[in-house]
Amino acid sequence: MADRQHNDDSEKKPHGAPPREADMGRPHVDAATEAEEDYGDFVAETETGARQPVGFAGKLLIGVALAWSLFQLYYASPLPYMIGSVLNSTEARSIHLAFAIFLAYTAYPAFKRSPRGHIPLLDWVFAIIGAMCAGYLYVFYRDLAQRPGLPITQDLVVAVVGMILLLEATRRALGPPLMIVALVFLLYTFGGPYMPDVIAHQGASLNKAASHYWLTTEGVFGVALGVSTSMVFLFVLFGSLLERAGAGNWFIRVAFALLGHFKGGPAKAAVVSSAMTGLISGSSIANVVTTGTFTIPLMKRVGFTSEKAGAVEVASSTNGQLTPPIMGAAAFLMVEYVGISYIEVMKHAILPALISYIALVYIVHLEAEKAGLRGLPRAEVRPWQRALGGFLFSFLTLAVLSAIVYFGFGWMKGVFGAATIWIAMVFLFVGYVYLLWLSTRVPEISHSAEISECPPVGPTVKAGLFYLLPVAVLIWCLMVERMSPGLAAFYAAVFMIFIAATQRPLKAMIKGAGDIGFETREGGKELFEGLVMGARNMIGIGVATAAAGVVVGTVTLTGVGLVMTEFVEFISGGNLMLMLIFTAIISLLLGMGLPTTANYIVVSTLMAPVIVTLGAEAGLVVPLIAVHMFVFYFGILADDTPPVGLAAFAAAAIAKSDPIKTGIQGFTYDMRTAILPFLFIFNTDLLLIGVTSVWKALMVFVVSVIAMFAFAAATQRWFFTRNRLWETLALLLIAFTLFRPGYWMDMIYPPYQWVEAEQMAPLVAEAPPGASIPFRVSGVTLEGEEVERTVVLPLGEPGTFEERLANAGITGLREEDGQMVVDMLAFGGPAEQAGVDFDFVIEGVRVPNDVPPKELMYIPALLLLAGLAAWQRRRRPHDLAAAREASLTASRS
Repeated sequence: MADRQHNDDSEKKPHGAPPREADMGRPHVDAATEAEEDYGDFVAETETGARQPVGFAGKLLIGVALAWSLFQLYYASPLPYMIGSVLNSTEARSIHLAFAIFLAYTAYPAFKRSPRGHIPLLDWVFAIIGAMCAGYLYVFYRDLAQRPGLPITQDLVVAVVGMILLLEATRRALGPPLMIVALVFLLYTFGGPYMPDVIAHQGASLNKAASHYWLTTEGVFGVALGVSTSMVFLFVLFGSLLERAGAGNWFIRVAFALLGHFKGGPAKAAVVSSAMTGLISGSSIANVVTTGTFTIPLMKRVGFTSEKAGAVEVASSTNGQLTPPIMGAAAFLMVEYVGISYIEVMKHAILPALISYIALVYIVHLEAEKAGLRGLPRAEVRPWQRALGGFLFSFLTLAVLSAIVYFGFGWMKGVFGAATIWIAMVFLFVGYVYLLWLSTRVPEISHSAEISECPPVGPTVKAGLFYLLPVAVLIWCLMVERMSPGLAAFYAAVFMIFIAATQRPLKAMIKGAGDIGFETREGGKELFEGLVMGARNMIGIGVATAAAGVVVGTVTLTGVGLVMTEFVEFISGGNLMLMLIFTAIISLLLGMGLPTTANYIVVSTLMAPVIVTLGAEAGLVVPLIAVHMFVFYFGILADDTPPVGLAAFAAAAIAKSDPIKTGIQGFTYDMRTAILPFLFIFNTDLLLIGVTSVWKALMVFVVSVIAMFAFAAATQRWFFTRNRLWETLALLLIAFTLFRPGYWMDMIYPPYQWVEAEQMAPLVAEAPPGASIPFRVSGVTLEGEEVERTVVLPLGEPGTFEERLANAGITGLREEDGQMVVDMLAFGGPAEQAGVDFDFVIEGVRVPNDVPPKELMYIPALLLLAGLAAWQRRRRPHDLAAAREASLTASRS
């Protein structure tokens, strides 16, 4: 819960307003600390609800939030299986949503003028009835299972009331946009017969719609809410516990210690600290406030304008949700929607996230170069040889320890079997105690928001190394033990609970000083607050995933997905690039009002199948994960897109700048992130799809970073000195070539050829295991429409031509007039899902040509970049002298 109580006066104080007279008598605190408190209110209002009731109501609100966290820990743990009290997924979703709706009505006021210090009677009534409607599926689960599709009057009343109260809870927690989107889809469901012909459908009765949306797992209680229940809550709770234990402050101090002394050092530290904070925070707004309170004033102090200081923080914080291992809630939805493991999602996300952050550091460097800025003074100055030696020693030590842990435990599992986990726990505890001891050998990390000089690197890093242990546990469970994301987050959260409760008393014992009882109570208080804040951070996500289920339910109930495919194909003229631009604009527009998770659910449900289909018809195999990542990226970018980007508003409040200008500047910095989704649609190497060797992955990473540097230099109009127009155009050409070398190579050597149907049998039979091949088919649909399309069909395991076609869902062919005609289809198989119908003619298959590697195009691009760098370096002294002369002339005049 927030530390401060809200009174009527404080509610009316606008963010960033000057101090009131009543504040003048308060004990003096530095401006940054006061700012941290004020902008914490901004997060409270947007993330956790601004209401802080006193008395019994306040205690109940805290108690319910704590109970929610404890329930989620219980549900994720192995304990239910041990005691024989296992909840199925529908029951767990029901309880999850009951908590979310109850807290939405009690924590979020109905209107801006509604009271914050107490909960009105009507809100209590709504909270209780809403929770009962959500919990209805848990209480009457067996009865509902015995009458599927045949709801009684009681069921329908609960469903209708539950839907109304859910939409109001969504409005309170997230504002009107998501509620309006859900209402539009509900209107479409009931008004189908009255819609224009292009989107008309037969409509649905109240009985059918209420049952579909509320009493089944096709609507509100669908996949999205299931992911929120089983995965997202544990990761949010884990981040809250880490933050409350002090990890966020440590990340910021480490970033300043490492980068604060460089040109524009505070801005570079802002990027790195936001990246590290993004590892534990799923909210770009909270990330802005957490790190921006430190970084924005310091960026202004070293010479950044208010708009640019705020924009750097916004660009850094919005990218936090892109960074594995703890990404935004939408990343966990990909696991269900795309049908891949979370490890695969992290693998596909890691390269674009790293490229984006490295490029932002470079953009900050260019801004510092243009303005001639300096960094912060250092507490200690070490020769570069010593600094490099220390870095290499630390890196080698970490590598050796990682190898010992990985191979050592791999050996132990074969020897000790089930006892390995207990041995690992002993090693983990010993490592924790050692790192705690190490932290007591150096000064405590300051919690003041004032940073006047770069902290010393060694002591700062040592002071909080134990915070990395829970992250290591999480990654180990995910990537080595191959646990589910929910179970991995559970074990990481349990270890984090142990650290939060014990770090203070253990430090006091190691030091032999301090009141152990007091430190134990303080640790318990931090743990308690972390559990409560974890639940309150989940209110918006819980109701958002439930409300977004209305959109998914409408798609499955009305078949609007197929209508959308035809409509979008019509307005884009079948052009894939126009389709991608259209999708990006929709994501940005919806993201102005919807949270990232809801935005992702809405846009991916409607647009992802369309893009895959259009890509196939254009002869381009677009992996489904690439499309979902595309939507995910633009949903996140909406947080800094004017005029409604909330992250930009938060940063502008701290920087005391214009929020619109801050958002525009932030979006110009984020252009590097905005081009990545377009690139990895056409160059899936960026998502490490089909990249099987470490060397290939390393080459893709290095070349992509160079390409992004070239793009950043072009958009900032500065490389080694200010660019001339032709130099900017050359940098854009270099960036495009390095990102998509196949574009030019395909003009010289066509990458594919179409093989006639009568010659395709050996090619299909000899295709590699698990291969997917594009087939060109034509025919007449049931509606009498003649179509010709490209469909990508999986061939499965090796076998004969007929066996591999059967794997693709084509179980029978006949020859007719010299053509291969589809005679039999597997019901619901890949071919039928791709749009193949009976009596369709297979025209041919597309196979790759034997062409030179596309990477050859890197050579001329890199040579041009080297020549441009040499040219600008030679021109730089002259430009600097001219700039100094112009400055002197201006000062004299």
